[in-house]
Amino acid sequence: MSSQSISDKQKDLLAAALKLFVQYGFHGTPTSQIAKQAGVANGTLFHYYKTKEDLIVSLYIDIKTRMGQHVEEKAAKDKNPRKDFRNQFIEIILWSLENKDDYYFIQQFHSSPFAALVPTEVIKKQLSKSCAQIEDAIKQKAIKNRDTEFILTLMSSHIFGLSQYLTKAKLADKEQKKIIKDSFDMLWKMIS
Repeated sequence: MSSQSISDKQKDLLAAALKLFVQYGFHGTPTSQIAKQAGVANGTLFHYYKTKEDLIVSLYIDIKTRMGQHVEEKAAKDKNPRKDFRNQFIEIILWSLENKDDYYFIQQFHSSPFAALVPTEVIKKQLSKSCAQIEDAIKQKAIKNRDTEFILTLMSSHIFGLSQYLTKAKLADKEQKKIIKDSFDMLWKMIS
């Protein structure tokens, strides 16, 4: 689902669901509570989302789409693979720190059985640019010739871990920038 094609009621439902899922978890949040928080009838929720699972998956897709758009718009493009990866890495980290609930939801979702409900074509679309970028970097011998999915998993795990650390550490801007730079350098050393 594209965030541009949703109604105001859907936006309200997604915002309410995000807030409540982050606070109470997937199973601790009844749909009636989401509808109430969004200011709509429970039937309205089920008009847009057939099941609670559909709402959870739709929220995940919406957040990932918005995150991807942010990175696409903000990360400076560079022909040098290392610089290009670094620019995207930094933007993802900054987005995660500015959108803590969204990012926490993504982490929560990835560790849940709901992750298996995301349609394959959606996953392929979400990962296509990253996979192509990794494959190009392998061809240019900028990174090790390893399975694309393996490298993507290493990078994603590194980003998740750094985001968690920075959220808890509450560092001054200068120290935070240094940690982000050092963390990327460590990741790059591992994959190159």
